[in-house]
Amino acid sequence: MNITYSGKPADLKPKDRAKLEAKLAKLGKVIERKGEKEVHIILSQVRHLHKAELTMNAFDHAMVVSGSDGDLATALADAIKKLEKQVLKLREKWRDTHRHDSIKQSAPDIEAAAPVVTKKSGKPKVAKTDQTKVFRVDHQDGRKPMTLEEAMLEMGNSQDYLVYRDSKTDRVCTLLRRGDGHLDLIES
Repeated sequence: MNITYSGKPADLKPKDRAKLEAKLAKLGKVIERKGEKEVHIILSQVRHLHKAELTMNAFDHAMVVSGSDGDLATALADAIKKLEKQVLKLREKWRDTHRHDSIKQSAPDIEAAAPVVTKKSGKPKVAKTDQTKVFRVDHQDGRKPMTLEEAMLEMGNSQDYLVYRDSKTDRVCTLLRRGDGHLDLIES
């Protein structure tokens, strides 16, 4: 990590400088792993107040933090804390917006899970996939309970099944379309 000092770096003790460089190296590992990182540290003093300003580029963003205190080491520690918060927030934001493509590519094929009928037993045998995808159902998604007739209307001809909460019994029910076009009602 390239660290550039400006201002009054002579006031910084070697012990504090080593601690600062170790913390910055740790932060450098958290950010993008490729390439050399550069940090610019500006130290200044106005009467009894020491001010430390750190500038760092990561994830195509310039991060500027500052800390001030009567002690220079405390001002630097304060600035490092602020920089660490910014780096972690930015890394989380970057991961959330750039990781969706890899998730879509790792989804299993639907055709691979189709049942295969054997000639001897006539029973369907489901081919096992490497990854099984679990779909979570949110029962409290703002839907109101409905009657059987309302469920049949909502299901229409486009859906093969519908899970709903019955308004009379307040139980979860499943309405399934059979192969012959009739409907089965499963109450839990």
